[in-house]
Amino acid sequence: MAVLQRIALVQGRLRKTEQAIADFVMANPQLIRQLSSQELAQQVGVSQATVVRFSQKLGYKGYPDFKFAVNDTVLNFPEPQDDKLHGDIALDDSYSEMARKLLAGKIAVLTHTLSANEQQLMEQVCRILLQARRIMLTGKGASFLVAQDFCLKLRKLGMNATAESDNHIQLSELAHFGSKDVLFMLSESGETPEMVAIAHYARSHKLKLLSLTGFAPNTIAKLSAVNLKTMANESAVRLSSILSRNAQELVIDLLFILLTQSSAKGRKMLAASNAAVSRYRDPNASNKV
Repeated sequence: MAVLQRIALVQGRLRKTEQAIADFVMANPQLIRQLSSQELAQQVGVSQATVVRFSQKLGYKGYPDFKFAVNDTVLNFPEPQDDKLHGDIALDDSYSEMARKLLAGKIAVLTHTLSANEQQLMEQVCRILLQARRIMLTGKGASFLVAQDFCLKLRKLGMNATAESDNHIQLSELAHFGSKDVLFMLSESGETPEMVAIAHYARSHKLKLLSLTGFAPNTIAKLSAVNLKTMANESAVRLSSILSRNAQELVIDLLFILLTQSSAKGRKMLAASNAAVSRYRDPNASNKV
């Protein structure tokens, strides 16, 4: 993943000393390859332990992994300023300029989101879903639209899935969930109060919780058995719902394809679903449903 994108997403939640490291790295990424953790600490004026904790907060095992990621970003993922989308679509932009900025933002978000979710985690989520007796999907606003889409995809594979956004209904159904059932939450912020309340309920009742949230540290991610990430730019306020939805859709589509690859039963169910729709659409079909 582009480590500079990770830093940009968590900057608002960093401590003062960590923010100093972030500012230095963002301004001088090409210098990191030459600095040890101790040398970086001296440059910024913080302790070496703070540098290590900063690296770990971004999801790396330690400073060497962080340093490698920064070098990799500098060498292989150049991002020209005029191609970035940080909420800079202006009211007076021409159609072509607006379209170029939006496309650049979408490509960046999808690329970073793909890199943010390791194959091992994606496959782990698929195994949990395939073994689940029941699956409840939930989200708020645009996230719930994606949850509904994923629910329909799972049901085409013959899986017992529902999508529910009302907290009262969620709680009444979750009260009957057990160890073989799964709650899958979609939340860009991971801090929506209603969603956090349901996540705490699931955790306190030892229910299996999967989640898809933004990369920045958040409550729902911490409460989850497995957490997948999106990489929408939080600073693009007006467009964040567009970009976060694109990122969420990429992840659920990847999960759907992995599930289809992994389940012969699911492939038969999907074929039967597609055939039923095809017969319905074909007025000349002899075996209409």
